[in-house]
Amino acid sequence: MNNSLKALIESLIFVSQEPVTLAQLGTIVEGVEAAEIEAAIEDLIREYEAEGRGIHIIRAGGGWLYSTKPAHDREVRRLLQIERKNRLSSAGLETLAAIAYRQPVTQSEVSAIRGVDSTGALKTLLEKKLIKIVGRKKAPGNPLVYRTSDEFLLYLGLDSLDGLPSEAEIAKILEEEKAVEAEP
Repeated sequence: MNNSLKALIESLIFVSQEPVTLAQLGTIVEGVEAAEIEAAIEDLIREYEAEGRGIHIIRAGGGWLYSTKPAHDREVRRLLQIERKNRLSSAGLETLAAIAYRQPVTQSEVSAIRGVDSTGALKTLLEKKLIKIVGRKKAPGNPLVYRTSDEFLLYLGLDSLDGLPSEAEIAKILEEEKAVEAEP
């Protein structure tokens, strides 16, 4: 493995405030195959894990970025005087899940899935930039159409929507929780 390539990629990921994609790295590191870039990143990830460091490289939002390890979250937040992420209300979570799994979707479709009006939850999710408006549906009234945003992926620490659990996985988790609650 070319150590200067690893050092360069490490620098690029470090200085970026957004996830750095393979395409971005490929345009900057000219003449290097994508597979070699990915191998260098995987080596860096292993090195950070093996050395027991306080930071690591994670894959999220379609690229790679540095992150502090979760074990140090409380102290990092105290140093930076950052409050914990505002947790979403149950209405917000339900609305976000409906959009994530059924996108692209309109407000009336989200409300039908949830069984209640979702106007307020949609407004909150738009303010938090977890969802975005991607156009209008060709239907009576031309309603707005919503999708999840890249911020959604970062918020959940996902690289893509493929990282969402499937309906079968969710059902299994819920069954396991019920079994644990039923134990004496």
